[in-house]
Amino acid sequence: MTDLQRPPGHLIWMHAVSVGELLALRGLVAELSSHAPKAVFLLTSISKASSVAITQHMPERSVHQFLPLDFPRPRRRFLDHWKPDLAIWAEQDLWPGLVAEVTRRGIPQAFVNVRMNSSAFRRRRLTRPLWNSLYGNIDMISAQDIVSARHIEALGAPAPVQVTGSLKPLAPPLSHDAAAIDAFQGSLAGRPVWVAASTHSEDEAAAFAAHEAILAKRPDALTIIAPRQPGRGKDVEVAARAAGFQTVRRTDCAFPAPDAAVYVADTMGELGLWYRVADVALVGGTFSESVQGHNPWEPVRLGCAVLHGPHVANFTDDYAALAAGSGVRKVTDSNELAAAVLSDGLAAMADRASAVANIQASRARALASEIVSLLKSDDE
Repeated sequence: MTDLQRPPGHLIWMHAVSVGELLALRGLVAELSSHAPKAVFLLTSISKASSVAITQHMPERSVHQFLPLDFPRPRRRFLDHWKPDLAIWAEQDLWPGLVAEVTRRGIPQAFVNVRMNSSAFRRRRLTRPLWNSLYGNIDMISAQDIVSARHIEALGAPAPVQVTGSLKPLAPPLSHDAAAIDAFQGSLAGRPVWVAASTHSEDEAAAFAAHEAILAKRPDALTIIAPRQPGRGKDVEVAARAAGFQTVRRTDCAFPAPDAAVYVADTMGELGLWYRVADVALVGGTFSESVQGHNPWEPVRLGCAVLHGPHVANFTDDYAALAAGSGVRKVTDSNELAAAVLSDGLAAMADRASAVANIQASRARALASEIVSLLKSDDE
């Protein structure tokens, strides 16, 4: 049980499963705040990493808690304590017992930013009656894309499910301390910098091979590797040294030494720093068939040019929108990656990506007024 007191006024409870999903809700919090300026927000998730990440980027008038176990006693205690006026579920994470209990208490519910690919749909189709019952308790459902909308309609959601695009372009830029940015940039002494962010082993292998080619033309270039799991920092350092690079880790050294070719950013919550000091970012997971990509909008919102590998199934529509606006560049191997990092026109590409993000965000903003309409007028 939490030691935090429920703040006065109406409370909007928003749940997302983990880091990326939870951070994506920050933009929706801001928009809801503009429509309901007295509202307070309870953000829940289930992973420790998400708690650390949202604490470093906490929206105003918001607190974070872990979701209770979906058993009768924990969920009753949770709802008795927080007494939400509105519950918002995000992406794919619905908990049957909590949904039913929220419904029993007469609390309106929304299911937003829904994403369901064909594989997830096939798994859920085997238990369609359960999903039909869950969706029947939700007052409003919006999907990221038409495929997801059709899938949840096929599972029993009332048709038509509205398509509002991803909430991720709406999220405010990742924050970071200005003094830390100035200090890090000062340590670079004008060196060209690129970052491979939220990486997995396949991304890192491509980055090391590309950096060898980059150094042939820019001997002072620095590669920052920010692994998706910071705990892998030592392993990344070992791999970088095995590839022949002088390497240091953030946890060992606040700034890269002048002779370091690779800097392993093995800390949590500092992507906002790396995107600000780099000219171009390779978004990780895109060289991994099993991962299928991570969020491109975070570097876009910070004016960092975006490169990605061939595997982006988790963000198909996002990358397609950016590609249609010439705001992103696909690379299929380390040679193409090196050429892209060294290419001209990165700043212009980043500007085009920002324009695409603004268009995408405008679609998501319209969702906020619909969600607020679910609140009872005497609570606002």
